[in-house]
Amino acid sequence: VAERLQVDVRRGLSWREANDRMNFVGPNEFQVKEQEPLWKKYIEQFQNPLILLLLGSAVVSICMRQFDDAMSITIAIIIVVTVAFVQEYRSEKSLEELNKLVPPSCNCLREGSVEHFLARNLVPGDIVHLNVGDRVPADLRLYDSTDLAIDESSFTGETEPASKSVLPNKASAGRVNKDNIAFLGTLVRCGNAKGIVVSTGERSEFGDIFRMMQAEEAPKTPLQKSMDTLGAQLSMYSFCIIGFIMVAGWLQGKQLQEMFTIGVSLAVAAIPEGLPIVVTVTLALGVMRMAKRSAIVKKLPTVETLGCVNVICSDKTGTLTKNEMTVTTLSTSGGHIAEVTGAGYSARGDIQLRAYKGRDLDVARMGVNSMLEVGVICNNAVIRDDVLFGQPTEGALLACAMKNNMHELRDQYTRLNEIPFSSETKMMVVKCSPKYNDGRLKEEFFVKGAIEKVLPLCTQYIDSAGNYAPITKEKQADFLNEAYNIGRMGLRIIALCRGASLESLTYTGVCGVCDPPRESARDAIAALRRAQVQVKMVTGDARPTALAVAQMVGLDVLHSQSLSGEQLDAMSDDELDAIIDTVTVFYRVTPKHKLSIVKSLQRLGNIVGMTGELKFFLF
Repeated sequence: VAERLQVDVRRGLSWREANDRMNFVGPNEFQVKEQEPLWKKYIEQFQNPLILLLLGSAVVSICMRQFDDAMSITIAIIIVVTVAFVQEYRSEKSLEELNKLVPPSCNCLREGSVEHFLARNLVPGDIVHLNVGDRVPADLRLYDSTDLAIDESSFTGETEPASKSVLPNKASAGRVNKDNIAFLGTLVRCGNAKGIVVSTGERSEFGDIFRMMQAEEAPKTPLQKSMDTLGAQLSMYSFCIIGFIMVAGWLQGKQLQEMFTIGVSLAVAAIPEGLPIVVTVTLALGVMRMAKRSAIVKKLPTVETLGCVNVICSDKTGTLTKNEMTVTTLSTSGGHIAEVTGAGYSARGDIQLRAYKGRDLDVARMGVNSMLEVGVICNNAVIRDDVLFGQPTEGALLACAMKNNMHELRDQYTRLNEIPFSSETKMMVVKCSPKYNDGRLKEEFFVKGAIEKVLPLCTQYIDSAGNYAPITKEKQADFLNEAYNIGRMGLRIIALCRGASLESLTYTGVCGVCDPPRESARDAIAALRRAQVQVKMVTGDARPTALAVAQMVGLDVLHSQSLSGEQLDAMSDDELDAIIDTVTVFYRVTPKHKLSIVKSLQRLGNIVGMTGELKFFLF
């Protein structure tokens, strides 16, 4: 990448070269289309057929010296047009909000020294330094990183920060799924890195979404279409009435001027000048009622459209689920299973051991306690007043320990060393010594991570009787099989172990972590299905997690298909239109894919509602 962009990663670009590239590619920002003058936007509101008809009625009323009618019609027109103008002006401001994704400043290497300047001045080939808390200022190809984790929830919907590396990705990996790319607008949660700017502004991944949003014109709602049809019909009927009366009077030998006046009067009288203002007031009352339920409506006609929706595309994280990672299952190395109740980052809930004939529950509790001790000590999260400060998965482990009154165990140890979690090792290791001499090891390693990485380091385990036993190949296969069975339920698996040496650890068990569904989600989906409204899940999570949550909330995953973002990329519009009605779950999708899904459903004549991250669901 550095060779293609002609940059030395040790010195960065020269100021002169950067200026030349700036003149060629433009600033690193989103170019919002030049806004029309406010007066022109206001005049455009008069293009509605019913408004034009009322204007004509007001002019005719003035010509016929019916000033009271003209005044009432004019006031109604002004109210309706003004309300529509204000609503449209407010909604159009949403596109300008995307510029806030570009941070105001960044750290960039220029001519051998790190400079702090405006992010809008970045160009392809610049070397950017990232630290914890930084918002990524452009699409970067990472070439140096240390324990880098980036919050990509705005992209993928996943709450867990994505671990990044500098290793090349497979050619088949979609651009958004590449681990060596940091995307504009995402947030650095952990570690630091250096990267080469490969795309800026509208050429970035967010830029693609921005261009699609700008190209989209808001379709007219069913109410607006009905009002337009009514206006056109009334206009036609008015001219027919005038023409009929003039012809009838002419055949009877009466003066055409007199007949024209009568025809116009009847036509004006037939026009419901109060209809637009009645509709506007009714919709405004609906907006007020929805505001009391914390629902914000930017466009008045949307209130009526909500009642016409027949397909809802719902995000998973934070919509169907609580957006709070929670430990739900514990499986000790001795084969004891415990269910964990309660959700969120608090001590509310219990750890309930399954009773097995012939099993000692005291031994089972010791196994659970050993697991939780590892989860607490090999952990950097902090929970204060039910608020998590740290990684969601670590918060889930800490909250589980709080339910067993073990969350303060960290105070009994002094941390000597830490090997943070990385995408390469897929584990976190801490080396600690006890503060008090109570018979424990002088120094001990506590390890958590992916079972396929952690288990090979273990030479023994605690069996069902509470004794230490060597891990054979058969036993290792049993542990892996148990973990995979838990994973099939849509849970994220975390293996826990401890020991005096990293070469001979003691395996304590695995825990299953998930973002639990909301209690109301299943009932809400059932009510929608009874109302003949289709519900489709659209998420950035992996397929097993997506399908497991879909099944838990009552979506039909047995008799329907699931599609990934990569499959959507490979489909034409016609191919997607042909199968979209049979798909219930879309996984590993980006905001760009979500727009494609909605447009496909709309092409089939559906009225689509989208729920989830408000920043992007602007359909």
